[in-house]
Amino acid sequence: MLLTTAAAAAALMLLQQAPAEGVDWDAEFGVETKERDPVTGELPVDPYEQSNANAGATPYDSARLVRDFGGRDGIVRIAARTVELSEADPRIAAIFAAHDMVRLKRTLGEQFCYLIGAGCDYSGRDMRTAHAEMGVTKADMNALVENLQAAMCEADVPFAAQNRLLAKLAPMSGQVVER
Repeated sequence: MLLTTAAAAAALMLLQQAPAEGVDWDAEFGVETKERDPVTGELPVDPYEQSNANAGATPYDSARLVRDFGGRDGIVRIAARTVELSEADPRIAAIFAAHDMVRLKRTLGEQFCYLIGAGCDYSGRDMRTAHAEMGVTKADMNALVENLQAAMCEADVPFAAQNRLLAKLAPMSGQVVER
């Protein structure tokens, strides 16, 4: 019994040795690391055709609507806040965990800015491609919309103006929801 215990202890000590120094374990196991762009902070993406048509709807033409959202700066803040609320929302946080939040905040801000008619261009992917294989459910989409509404309320966007943006976004759910 004592010999078996000593042998088990010796085997355990061998297994617990420090890993070899100077070994690049990421390279050994084929782990690819992506470097963030030093200017934007975004991760690289595969090339795709950029077009305002990818925003999913035509923009409004209303200076008042743009003002109601606080201009371009207000729109960008609302988009960023929506992402922040969604990252912290236990119902949908897992969906956001593996994604580039810097890029998402930028492209969501561009999309909102374009749709509201504040003169921005949208450089993101179309909705179906951007959300492919994410497994987004109707409940997930509802949670995201709740977070967007909360962000708009925090920014004191009038209810009628909120509904105008939501009216542009709602038809896109068919391209995003997969199950």
